[in-house]
Amino acid sequence: MLKALFLALVLSQAITAAAEPTQVIIVRHAERALEPKDDPALSAEGMARAELLAEMLKAANVGTIITSHYRRTQETAAPLAKKLGITPTAITIRRGEIPAHINEVVAEVRKASGVVFVVGHSNTVAGIVAALSSSKPIKLCETTFSNMFIATPSTPQLPAVQIKFGKPDEAPAADCQ
Repeated sequence: MLKALFLALVLSQAITAAAEPTQVIIVRHAERALEPKDDPALSAEGMARAELLAEMLKAANVGTIITSHYRRTQETAAPLAKKLGITPTAITIRRGEIPAHINEVVAEVRKASGVVFVVGHSNTVAGIVAALSSSKPIKLCETTFSNMFIATPSTPQLPAVQIKFGKPDEAPAADCQ
């Protein structure tokens, strides 16, 4: 009886461990067009960056993709989603409720297993990264699109890895990166 109980405990731990994300890759959406103001598509430059992301991440074993409901995040994720045959989960941002949106994204990440790809915004990426690692929130500039953060939720005491990808950004302002 004791062996069966021990085996059940070990198996439940293995299932729990397998049901958490191993890595979370977080980016801001790619460059957007100027119009329409309320929900712009990606610009040609942004589409090129989205295609580059798909090429970079196609072998990363991404199993879950999370975006906001805005077109620019969905279009940033679309090339990778198409390559992998994944339907992204879009989480609505309600006006004035950025912290709630960040919490919803993090909760969705924590329900996933394997590698998760998240496409956010300049005002959500830092909060998502901070919730999944020991990294301090950083403000992203409105002209910044080349940051990629990789967090490992099983070791939240470690900072996320930050790398740059694609075309370099314009020089950032003094209070953001």
